[in-house]
Amino acid sequence: MKKLVGLVVVVALAGGGWWYWKTQSSSASTTTDASVRPTTATIENRDIRFSVTAAGEIGPSEQVSVRPEVNGKISVLTVDVGDSIKKGELLFQLDDSELQAQRASADKEVERAQLQVEQAERDYKRSIELFKDQLVSQQVFDDSKTTWGLAKNTLEKNQKQLDITLEQLKKTKVSAPFDCTVLTRPVSVGQAVSGSGGFNSGTEVLTIANLNDLIINAHINQADVTRLNAKQDVEVTVEAVPGLKVIGKVERIAPQATIKNNIKGFATRILLKDVDKRIRPGMTANISIPVASADNVVASPLAAVFTELNSDTKQLERFAWVKSGDDWERRSITIGVSDYFFVEVTSGLKSGEIVSLEDKAKSSKTPKKAPPAKGVASVNASTGGVAGAASAPRSSHNAP
Repeated sequence: MKKLVGLVVVVALAGGGWWYWKTQSSSASTTTDASVRPTTATIENRDIRFSVTAAGEIGPSEQVSVRPEVNGKISVLTVDVGDSIKKGELLFQLDDSELQAQRASADKEVERAQLQVEQAERDYKRSIELFKDQLVSQQVFDDSKTTWGLAKNTLEKNQKQLDITLEQLKKTKVSAPFDCTVLTRPVSVGQAVSGSGGFNSGTEVLTIANLNDLIINAHINQADVTRLNAKQDVEVTVEAVPGLKVIGKVERIAPQATIKNNIKGFATRILLKDVDKRIRPGMTANISIPVASADNVVASPLAAVFTELNSDTKQLERFAWVKSGDDWERRSITIGVSDYFFVEVTSGLKSGEIVSLEDKAKSSKTPKKAPPAKGVASVNASTGGVAGAASAPRSSHNAP
């Protein structure tokens, strides 16, 4: 019986060991296959787009802090946060009872001064006739003339005071200067507020903004700002609204650089067109600045393009290894527009040809055809690098 149990244990251990070995072998095989990168690629026709990006914050094109011009107490405040207001509609009104009393008093003062002017004018005209007939002295004549002048001055003074009171009464009603939306309302009905001419530039009653036209305030890196022009269209995506793309137009670019987040750049204002209702002030926007593009061109992976320096001409020469039967042929090429992955080939390659992603001249097997051109020395030991000005420029926002 003991021998039988021992035999079962041995068989179980052997089976478990075989299963573990099989599992590990399969896993290692899978890992090895996954780690093998392709060594060839096929030339194809495709569109190439290269752009750099910058981030900015969305805000209203017009935003106003509404403050009364005169002191008073809020008597009417019917709007609230989020309300849409048309131009000319009432935003709030101050209690004008005190000003109305001042107006009534000023009206009476004006009427009184007007009567005094009329009386002084009659006395002066009468003194003129009497003075001609030598019935009054020169002093009496001069006094009547002076009294008439003083009465006119008093009337003018009282009239100005009345005009000031009437103007203050107009300022107790504040209307919307444009079509707007209420963003904030920090006060309530019954609260006393100070005018903008007083302490701390007045009390803020409302903040309003025009949300029909939104802008993006962006800080464009000095390396990228030269690619922007006023009135240029740019593509904008909004992080808070996945999949949404809108078109913006560059309105203005600051003439002088500033430093923000330790990056020297230029403040740029971009106006959004056809604003989606889901876009709101304060959201973050990503701006795509087009640099270069080419449609339906012969394109090669960057990894298939190699660069060497010609020791005779002292110029960079580009080439690719093209499949020719069972061998590889070295072929000079000319490139154009590129992005971070593909480059336009203007001459030297055709769509459908197979190219190597490795420099065959540096592999263990020496190619049988097309040895390197005379006078050309390699300056690029790694594969996949397009050196020189034709490659895609680097951006501080998108590193290839």
